Amino acid sequence: MKLRVLAVVVALLVVAACSDDETTADATATSGGTSAPVTESVTEPEEGGAATPAAWEEHVPGGDCQCADGSEYRFYSRAGDPEKVMLYFQGGGACFSADTCRFDSGTYISAITLSFEGGDGIDASGIFDFADESNPFRDWTIVFVPYCTGDVHIGDNVHTYGEDLTVNHKGFVNASSALDHLVATYPDATEVLVTGSSAGGVPSPLFGGLVADELPDARVSVLADASGAYPDNPPVNLAIGGFWGTFENVPDWPESAGLAPEDYSIPGLFVQTGLHNPAVRLARYDNAYDEVQQSFTALSGLSTDDLLTLIETNEANIEAAGVPVASYIAPGDDHTILLSDAVYTLEVGGVPFLDWLTRFQAGEDVADVRCTDCAAPAATTDG
Repeated sequence: MKLRVLAVVVALLVVAACSDDETTADATATSGGTSAPVTESVTEPEEGGAATPAAWEEHVPGGDCQCADGSEYRFYSRAGDPEKVMLYFQGGGACFSADTCRFDSGTYISAITLSFEGGDGIDASGIFDFADESNPFRDWTIVFVPYCTGDVHIGDNVHTYGEDLTVNHKGFVNASSALDHLVATYPDATEVLVTGSSAGGVPSPLFGGLVADELPDARVSVLADASGAYPDNPPVNLAIGGFWGTFENVPDWPESAGLAPEDYSIPGLFVQTGLHNPAVRLARYDNAYDEVQQSFTALSGLSTDDLLTLIETNEANIEAAGVPVASYIAPGDDHTILLSDAVYTLEVGGVPFLDWLTRFQAGEDVADVRCTDCAAPAATTDG
């Protein structure tokens, strides 16, 4: 298969669901992996109020969890209100060939060391700016799923791309350990938001369905940030499923019966989750001419004359399958919003994004938001 077809992998299709039991977190770090707190635990709540979130805590699940290069995987949590929990999937590039999967390529192995080096946590911006009183998630518990496997968090395979290059695509195993931690630690959660940016937006609907299976009394909402342009492409579904080892781990849901590897796509994750559990609320955010999504659709051989049409067609296909999905489409070519201060400033058609997101997460029906002047900014030259 041609490289350009495989390159759509970067945000691509196919889905997996296989879990690896996470070792219960201990209070101190141990060899073989459990968890290591990086700061104090959550403070006691004031009477009638939620607990104040503590700093990030590191968890090392061990077992089959690992990064692409075989190094130890770890995820992070930040304890806050135990009834309000966010499961966040970090974004990054995907890999699909000897060139893109080289461990020194800079394509995809960056998440953990850059985000949590020294135990300081991620940059305080967007939804992770906990000092901003307008942040509706400032007192929530956060389970943060770093990304270092090149498989958009859905892989479970060891694949050899060339001499001296064997890649551990264990993204789904890693993510499942974080899910297990969430369920075991916060069994009384009443609100769960499953979300992620870029590559992290891809698995969000799938894990929204899995969370709802485990916590049936919780209101589960999903927001996929900046992954809406990637369509159902059967040859790519099949090819990437082979590289990443995804299809054999599709959730054992009745709605998945009869699916073949070439049938499972990124839009399909919304469809399967929505059909499996209509109570899971689904939403997407995209910029109409997202430069990152545009580049990857071009690499795949798809037309990028109108990325907005791809985004809207994918949404229409999801809803034609009987699954409602709310969407917010902003103008321009930016990529992702959740880690940006645009969370607090963006307004399209008189609807502030923060208000739209807050109302959606709270269970309200929200209207789709569409830019009217959607064109990407024109290129400029000096002089």
